[in-house]
Amino acid sequence: MSKTAERPKRDTKRIGDVSEAKVLVKLVEAGYYVSKPFGENQRYDLIIDDGATLARVQVKTGRLRGGVIVFSCCSTHGHRRSRLKSRPYFGQIEYLAVYCPDVEKVYLLPEQELTSSTAHLRLSPTRNNVEKMIRWAAQFQLP
Repeated sequence: MSKTAERPKRDTKRIGDVSEAKVLVKLVEAGYYVSKPFGENQRYDLIIDDGATLARVQVKTGRLRGGVIVFSCCSTHGHRRSRLKSRPYFGQIEYLAVYCPDVEKVYLLPEQELTSSTAHLRLSPTRNNVEKMIRWAAQFQLP
């Protein structure tokens, strides 16, 4: 049996759909009006309306790794590792929403908090108590 046959394939589409649904519910509970663009050809998943402005939101799934939620700030396309292409969202969204199933929480980060690849939200203090350049999860958590 081949190695790929032994390993179950992750259903990334379903994981993304669950994250998007969790984010949508939290945004509505937080008082936003939420719209969904038709089709899947946009660089954003949702549009939020706070009564004064509209903002584009891209949804990502975060994973808990040692007290830190890790998530991607870019889209990756390609079916072969040698051909993977990453595209950051700079200038194409106003917010990135992160749902972390490990803690069942949603975080909303403004575009200026994003990096061009992977970012982190810290849940617990660092082992050496460094505070500088830390992006604390609580600061961005939706109620």
